[in-house]
Amino acid sequence: MRTWHIQETKNGAPRTIPLMANAIAILGDLPRSIDGRVLPLTVTAFKSAWVRLVRRADINGLRFHDLRHEAISRFFEMGLSVPEVALISGHRDLAR
Repeated sequence: MRTWHIQETKNGAPRTIPLMANAIAILGDLPRSIDGRVLPLTVTAFKSAWVRLVRRADINGLRFHDLRHEAISRFFEMGLSVPEVALISGHRDLAR
């Protein structure tokens, strides 16, 4: 199984995430920056792009975090176990 290593995370703990074949294909098609990064964006640039996207789509109240919740729900619908979903989502405390 292929993985994606994230060195800098919100909680400060790096982690490695397993990737599905379609995710590998999508990431493989994206251009790389000179330093090899796939998504060479600052947090500010990402937030600005998100705000523009939501505004253009005329969606009120959608937060980026809502996509994480949706993805987790879909992983369970696909039959993944709690430990598998926690590995992908980065949840360390399974009670939340």
